[in-house]
Amino acid sequence: MWPGRADGISGLVRSMLLIALGTALLTLSAKINLPLPYVPMTLQTLVVLVIGAAYGRWLGSLTVMAYLAEGASGLPVFAGPVGGLAPLVGPTAGYLVGFVAAAFVTGYLSERGWDRSVLLLFVAMGIGHVIILGCGLAWLALGMKLSFAKAWLVGIAPFLGATVIKNALGAALVPALRHAFDHRR
Repeated sequence: MWPGRADGISGLVRSMLLIALGTALLTLSAKINLPLPYVPMTLQTLVVLVIGAAYGRWLGSLTVMAYLAEGASGLPVFAGPVGGLAPLVGPTAGYLVGFVAAAFVTGYLSERGWDRSVLLLFVAMGIGHVIILGCGLAWLALGMKLSFAKAWLVGIAPFLGATVIKNALGAALVPALRHAFDHRR
C-alpha cells in the first residue's frame, strides 16, 4: 500500500504527504485541550512523539517545524483558535520549541531500534517528554520570569500523570501502526 523506501520524486511526494498528515494530526491534537491558567493540556506531546518514532528524526522534526511555521504564519493550528506569533513567544513557547527537539531525539532512538520494543519505546517517549517539559519549564522560569516553584506548579505538575498515560498509548500505538503497514510480513 505504501512504499517503505521511495527515492526521487516519489520520495519527495511521500515526504510531503507525511508532513501534511503530521501537521494535520498536530492541529487536531491541539484542539483537544483542557485549558489551564498558563499552558493548556493537549494531546500534542503524544502526537509529536508518535511522529518522531514513526517518521524518524529528520522527517519527524521537519514535520514539527512545518507545523510551527503554519502557526507562525497565522493559521489557527495551536490550542484554541490561535495562530500567529503569540504562542511562540508566550507561555507555551518553550514547549513548542521542545517539540522539535523531542521529535528529533525520539526519531533518532526509533531509528536505532527502540521502536521495536514497547518498553524501549516507552523510555524513548519518556525522554521526549522530559525534553518537552524541560524546555517548557525553562521558558516559564527564564523567559516568562516565573519563579522556579511557580513554573513547576503550572508547567510541570499538572502534566505528570497525563505524560505517563501518553507514553503508554504511544508505545503501544507505534508498533501497532508498524505492524498494520509493514509490507515485509
